[in-house]
Amino acid sequence: MTAAANLVAARLDRLPFSRTLWRLVLLVSLGGAFELYDIFLTAYIAPGLRREGVDPGFFIFCTFMGMLVGCLGFGSIADRLGRRAIFISSLLWYSAATAIMAFQRSAVGIDVWRFVASVGIGLEQVTIDAYIPEFVPPSGRGRAFAFYQFIGFTSVPVVALCGWLLVPRAPLGLAGWRWVSLIGAAGALIAWALRQGLPESPRWLAIHGRVDEAERVLEQLEAAVIRDTGQLLPAPSSAPVLTESRSSGFREIFRPPYRSRTLLLSVFNLLQTVGFYGFGNWVPTLLVGRGIHLTASLEYAFIIAIANPVGPLLGMLVADRMERKWQIVSAGAGVGAFMFLFAAQNAPALLIALGVMVTLSNNWMSFAFHNYQAELFPTRIRSRAVGFVYAWSRVSAAFAGPAIAFFLATGGTRAVALFIGAAMILMVITIGAFGPPTRNRTLEEISD
Repeated sequence: MTAAANLVAARLDRLPFSRTLWRLVLLVSLGGAFELYDIFLTAYIAPGLRREGVDPGFFIFCTFMGMLVGCLGFGSIADRLGRRAIFISSLLWYSAATAIMAFQRSAVGIDVWRFVASVGIGLEQVTIDAYIPEFVPPSGRGRAFAFYQFIGFTSVPVVALCGWLLVPRAPLGLAGWRWVSLIGAAGALIAWALRQGLPESPRWLAIHGRVDEAERVLEQLEAAVIRDTGQLLPAPSSAPVLTESRSSGFREIFRPPYRSRTLLLSVFNLLQTVGFYGFGNWVPTLLVGRGIHLTASLEYAFIIAIANPVGPLLGMLVADRMERKWQIVSAGAGVGAFMFLFAAQNAPALLIALGVMVTLSNNWMSFAFHNYQAELFPTRIRSRAVGFVYAWSRVSAAFAGPAIAFFLATGGTRAVALFIGAAMILMVITIGAFGPPTRNRTLEEISD
C-alpha cells in the first residue's frame, strides 16, 4: 500500500495545471463562497437584526461558535470518511439550517439555527483546505488557493449589495435581512448540485487501501489533462517521498514533527482573525465612527466590499513566486499599517481608498494562509489538523467582536486600529520567525 500511495502522489504532482484541474478548483470554490457569504452576512444585516430584537454581537458569537464546532468537532470526519462525503453533506446542512433560521420569529430561535448552520459551513471550509492541495501540483498550489479565494470573495460584494438593497425594506412582507439569508441558502444548494461530479482525493483513497479506486480517478484525470494539453504526460518522479500510513489519530498533531506546527498555526489563527474579521465585519460601524452617516456608510462599505475578489486575483501573480510565509508576513504588515491610516482619516474618498487597501491585504493573507496551513500536515491527518488550528480563529473571532465593540466605545476607531495593529505585529513575528518554507515542495516532502 505504501508503494501505491507514493506512486499516486508522484503521478498527481507531475500533472500540468490544465483546464481540468482549474475546473475542479472552481467547483470546490463555489461552496467556499458561501462560507464567506455567511461570515460577512452579519455586517450587512445587523440593522435588520436589531429592529427585531436580535443582538448582532451574540449573533456573531453563535456564528463562530458553530464554526468552531464544525472545525474542531467534525474536522476528523473528512480524514475517516473522505473529502467528497463532506462536500456532499456540509452544504446541504448549511442550506437547510439557514432557511429554517430565516423564518424564526424569536431571537432565541434565530441564534440557535444560526449556530446549527455555522457548524456545516465550518466543516466545509476545513475540507476545502484539505482537498485542493491533494490534487494540485506544487508549482500551482498558490494560484489554486488564490483562485479559490477569488471565487469565494465574489460573494462579499454580493452580500453587501443584497444588504444595501434589501435590509431597509420588507419585500412581500418578509424582512429584508431574511431575504439576504435565504439568498445564501439557495445559492449553497445550487453549488451543492454543481459539485456532484467531484472525485474523491486519490491520495486519501491510496492511504486507506482503496488503490483500485485511486487508480480509476487518476486514469480519468490523466486522460482529461492529455486532452487539454494535447501532449503526453512526463514520467512520475522517482524521488522518494514520505511514507504515509493509514493509522493515524488526533494525538499525532501533538507529536513531533507536527507539534511545533500545530502550536505555530494555532497562535497564528488566534491573531489573524483580529485583522480579518475585525475590519470586514465592522466596516459600516467603523465608517460611522469616522463621522459617516449610517446610510452613506452602507454605500461606502459596499464600494469597499467590491475590492474583495480583486485581492486574490492580483495575488495570483505572486502566489507561486514568493515564499508562502513571507506573503503572510507582508500581508499582515499591510493590514496593520493601512488600518492605522484609515483610523486617522475623515475624508470619504480617503476612507474608501484605505478601506480598500486593508481589504486587499486581508485577502492576500487569507489565500496564503489557507494554503500554508494545509501544506504543513500529511494527508492522513490533514483535515483534523487544519480543523484544530483553524478552530482557534473561530474562538478568536467570537471574542474579537466584543473586544472591538469595547475599543470602539471607549477609544473610537483609533483604539480599534491599535488593537488590530498589535495583533498583526505579533502575527508577523510568529510566522516570520518560526514558519517553515513550503514553496515548490511536494506535500510529502513538506510533511517529512
